[in-house]
Order: sequence, then C-alpha cells, then structure tokens
Amino acid sequence: MKKVILSVAVIVAMGLTSCKNEAKKIEETTTTEVSNEIAMTDLSFGVRGNCGMCKNTIEKAANSVEGVASANWDVDKKKIDVSFDDTKTDAMAIHNAIAASGYDTEKVAGNEEAYKNLPGCCQYDHEMMMNQSGEMKSDVHSNHDH
Repeated sequence: MKKVILSVAVIVAMGLTSCKNEAKKIEETTTTEVSNEIAMTDLSFGVRGNCGMCKNTIEKAANSVEGVASANWDVDKKKIDVSFDDTKTDAMAIHNAIAASGYDTEKVAGNEEAYKNLPGCCQYDHEMMMNQSGEMKSDVHSNHDH
C-alpha cells in the first residue's frame, strides 16, 4: 500500500512540474512576441550643410541618440530622414543632437562653437534653404564666387 501511495505522489509531482514548465514556455513566447512589435516613427526635417563630410557628421549625430534606428541626410535637399523608437526618444532630442554637432535644423540653431570647428567646406551659409524638393539644384552655389 505504501508503494502505491508513493508511486501516485511521484506521478502527481511530475505532472505538476511539467505543467509549470509549459506555463513558463508560453509566458516567454508571449514576452518575445511583444518586444518584437516596437512602433517606429519616421520623421523628415531640414538640416543645413554642404557636402559628404557634413552628411557623415549629421548622420552620426542623429544616430548617437538612443532609439534612433536610421538616419539619412540628403545633401541636395538639405533634409534628413530619421526612423526612431518614440518610446526611447523624441524629435527634439534628435534636433538637439544635430545642433550640438554644429548644424542648424528647422527647429534648433547649431552650436556656434561646434560650427567654428567644422572643416571649411562644412561651414555652410546660415541663410541657405533647407528641406527642399530638390528642384532648385542649379541655384545651390549661386552665392559663391566659383
């Protein structure tokens, strides 16, 4: 009789243990699925700059903000396209990071000290148009003597 009771107790204990493991597996799967569904926000705004070196600096500044997944600055249009997780950052943090590197955005003026330390080719005209459609390309250098 003791062997029967002991056997039943062992079987019940094994059954309860396996149910707990199944519950954990289901819970882990649910957590993983939720974390893969991050809502990304896409944003475009104007940033002044001149060349490929500007492009590298501007994109590096935007990408340094936690939550930014990608940043692409268009030299001709003077516009940046940014994709970011809005639970980790916001548009103003991105504007501020770019401005701290010396570049004007539509909402924040570039840091003057950082601007002075930019290479000569990157010291843009503070009055230049930004966030253009790209159709005014022929006039881009009209205010230069070359």
